[in-house]
Amino acid sequence: MAVKIENVEQLMSKMKADDVKFIRFELGDMYGVSRSKIIPISHFMEKATRGLKFNPGYLGWDYRKDGSLPIPKYTFIAGSRPDAVMFPDLDTYITIPWLKNTGRILIEPTLDSEPLTAHPRIVARRQLDSLRELGYSLLSAYEHEFFVVDKDTHEPYTKGNISRSTLRNYGDPEFTHQILTDLPEVGVDIEVFESEYEAGQVEIVHKPSFGIKAADTSHTCRISVKEIALEHGYIASFMTQPWPGTEASGLHFNHSLWDVQGQNSKMMDNSSNGLSKVARNWIAGILTHAPAISVLMAPTSNCLKRYEPYSCAPTAATWGFDNRTTALRVTQNTNGNMYIENRLSSGAANPYLVLAATVAAGIDGIKHEMEPPENVKGNAYEFENIPAKTAMLPTDMKTALEHLSNDNVIREALGEDFYQCYTGFKLSEILMEQEAKEKGNTNWEREFLFERM
Repeated sequence: MAVKIENVEQLMSKMKADDVKFIRFELGDMYGVSRSKIIPISHFMEKATRGLKFNPGYLGWDYRKDGSLPIPKYTFIAGSRPDAVMFPDLDTYITIPWLKNTGRILIEPTLDSEPLTAHPRIVARRQLDSLRELGYSLLSAYEHEFFVVDKDTHEPYTKGNISRSTLRNYGDPEFTHQILTDLPEVGVDIEVFESEYEAGQVEIVHKPSFGIKAADTSHTCRISVKEIALEHGYIASFMTQPWPGTEASGLHFNHSLWDVQGQNSKMMDNSSNGLSKVARNWIAGILTHAPAISVLMAPTSNCLKRYEPYSCAPTAATWGFDNRTTALRVTQNTNGNMYIENRLSSGAANPYLVLAATVAAGIDGIKHEMEPPENVKGNAYEFENIPAKTAMLPTDMKTALEHLSNDNVIREALGEDFYQCYTGFKLSEILMEQEAKEKGNTNWEREFLFERM
């Protein structure tokens, strides 16, 4: 489990006590895919204090040939191909129970002694800092949906279409047992493990955390599931919709606003619907910017196809109380605390960018005291039930990028370096899609995404 570490010397002592001989310096790239270097423990002190060199091209590499895009500062096409210098966040240290004598720590990059501002975790932390300046903190967690298939045949590891089937929960009892046993050991406090609707589809929900820890936990959950799946002869894929015509996977983002100390929820008051003013402002901000942040919530052309009627995914910038057809579902937990389920995000979304986009949009709502439209009380897929002039969500990459490009609030909040890097990836994917269509390749998305995500 992650522990509070005050300094590098204390962590070194902890790792020796844990019999750690190798430490994985790890981060998530633009897609949220884990990248790392393995350091023998004898070199940990040097790398932790002086930094670990790491090519920052992961912020400017597409996945076609793992080549680089023409993005300034971060890729060798720009010129000198400099290294970033990575430093660990000591509080993210864990031991990995399925790997012998191995620990892991999350890292963040610097370039010329300054934070590399396009890095997703740094983008997310900066949004949380901005929220804190307004007097609020964020309590959040993610619902991970993913597919598990045989690594050789790609056949789903369970059959049939029935959610929460007890038999499908134990489609492979040893796999289920290791997930439920080992994930808590790496700091993922599983609240629910269950089968989802499609064959081989699984959902894991973890308990919420304050601040960046929630996104760190999500990152850890995803790579852990994928590593454990391989041990059992499977591939776990967080690709949103691997097979056309099937239910897609989501990454619902459950969150609520609290005071800076994390003691008191700021979501409720004595208003007619129970929502506080700041909660209403927050909802309005997210809905206002929903078209722009959709490309962060649904980051591939495959993800954007999820925004279709009667799909358990939203199609418009709507909200409602306990309404699963809306983009934002306002509900309560068993303790009576109100929270928002952001249903915009898809299974392949980067958890750091989901958090960052949500907070950036919500902050704008607070700053400008926005009020949300009327909440949807019926089926939000039926136009007569949604307010007039409700914005529809984009369903193709070109349109989604245009919305982001035209939203100066979100661009400024996330930073121009990030915007240039991120849109570079997306423009590359548009070219990939065009090339695939010209060649008649209808499987290009699965070939591109399935094993990586």
